[in-house]
Amino acid sequence: MDNFGEPFSLALQLLWGFDQELYRIIFLSVKVSCSAVFLALLLGIPAGALLATKRFFGRQFVLLISKTALSMPPVVIGLIVYILISHSGPLGFLDILYTPNAMILAQFFLVLPISIALSNQIFEDLNNKFKLFFRSLGLTFWQQTTAFLAEAKYHLLTIMIFCFGRAISEIGAVILVGGNIRHLTRVMTTSIALETSKGNIAIALALGVVLIIIALIINSISHLVSHKLVRENKHVL
Repeated sequence: MDNFGEPFSLALQLLWGFDQELYRIIFLSVKVSCSAVFLALLLGIPAGALLATKRFFGRQFVLLISKTALSMPPVVIGLIVYILISHSGPLGFLDILYTPNAMILAQFFLVLPISIALSNQIFEDLNNKFKLFFRSLGLTFWQQTTAFLAEAKYHLLTIMIFCFGRAISEIGAVILVGGNIRHLTRVMTTSIALETSKGNIAIALALGVVLIIIALIINSISHLVSHKLVRENKHVL
């Protein structure tokens, strides 16, 4: 029984003792995921608005690709990114393979379809609701997008939370392009897999606890946002 509880005790000691290597891994994980989500939302939200408000050649194809990418295995996305940024690939000149930038790129491509598909659905509903009103005002695309952002701010926060949760829990894509190099590209998910295989259960548990805490925070924020939306809808009705 003592042996069973020992890894949990050591894991807590590592967390409370602010183990330098442990927190380096945690910081890198959060940094990579936040960067990827920021870039994905920066591109995905305007793309979702464009697909919702404009009709153009190839629109259905773009929607099909983004929705198909939602169900694509992350390791396949990692493989595609690996091929692109490998030394013989078209983006090999960037020389970012096995660096945090490569991991950001992999997570970016992982969550970009999510941000496009979900924001497109939100903006399409808003466009159907306000289309005639916006047309009467003669608003430009960017003015409409700004109005959509203000109207759908809580929905977009939910998208951001969902994308971050998806990114930070990823392992297959990031290990392919990052290589899980100590002090350089080792993040929480890859560390858990590695340390478990080495028998270092305490370190794996400590990182697992951090991921659980992050999941609880994400779900708590999502719960609060959902309640906020429900209250606003009741107020409107």
